[in-house]
Amino acid sequence: MDKPGQENLKPAARYFKLFVNRLAYTVQSAKPDRNGKHYYYRSKDDRRLSLETIREHLNGRLTMGLYALNPKTQRSKWVAIDADYENALEDLLKLQWELRHDGVDAALEKSRRGAHLWIFAAKPLLARHCRIYIYNVARRLRVPVKGGAGLAEGIEVFPRQDELGPDEFGNGIRGPLGVHRAVERRYWFYGADYKLEEQLDYLERLKKITEAEMAAFVDGLEMPQEFRPRPMVALPSYDPTRREFRILDHVRPMRKRSGNCWARCPACADQGRDRGGDNLAISVSDPRKYKCWAGCTKEMIRAALGQPIRVRRAG
Repeated sequence: MDKPGQENLKPAARYFKLFVNRLAYTVQSAKPDRNGKHYYYRSKDDRRLSLETIREHLNGRLTMGLYALNPKTQRSKWVAIDADYENALEDLLKLQWELRHDGVDAALEKSRRGAHLWIFAAKPLLARHCRIYIYNVARRLRVPVKGGAGLAEGIEVFPRQDELGPDEFGNGIRGPLGVHRAVERRYWFYGADYKLEEQLDYLERLKKITEAEMAAFVDGLEMPQEFRPRPMVALPSYDPTRREFRILDHVRPMRKRSGNCWARCPACADQGRDRGGDNLAISVSDPRKYKCWAGCTKEMIRAALGQPIRVRRAG
């Protein structure tokens, strides 16, 4: 017999089995920032995703973002293809049709500006293999890929990386079947009635890719050259005696971990975010290298500090 409250957690447990590959997660802000955007931030109150949090997501009380790639295994439980440009739905339908010829079921989910295509694994698959497979299918169909060949618009594939370091998160994506805070609307999967139980039934029925199948799909394939990461450009060695903008002159680190200082992001703080004060990572060995894990750009960070990046003008 179920204990009190367990019955209400059953949909969350089913959701967990389908979508959760690691316990780190983000939450979409309930209120927009001054630019009207609802940003995602890492939860500071509860760092590990629980069934109770998933239940809140499914009930529409909060909206969580999920990470595809688990750095402990470099594997993902699913692949999500995000498209939000003109004719995006047409391209996703082409991909869905082509995948079906490989015996791969792909679930099409509505989104605010386009749609997402989801593919599930029987057991987590190497992210590198998932990416090689999808990028080659997209290339064969001439589906545009964002960033490939300099394209500003195109599909985005999650996981976005082949592998991550032990303390890295990669890129998150809005968890399906939640309420998007910008429009207060829930986006459903095509192929099932717009009710939670029917949606979960549909997703569970989909054929899941096995490791043997994925190995056969990528046999002899490589990541197309135009989609490979660009090589890192080496910066001049850091000279602590040279006067230049130093982020550490303006923020106070809260702690050190994995070669980085962690501090409150000034741009997040301006927007009422970063309650834990550790969204900003700063390289200990070269403080010129810093990054906000909530997505703030260097331009936003510098502007929030009153130190805007100077634009060199021609002539």
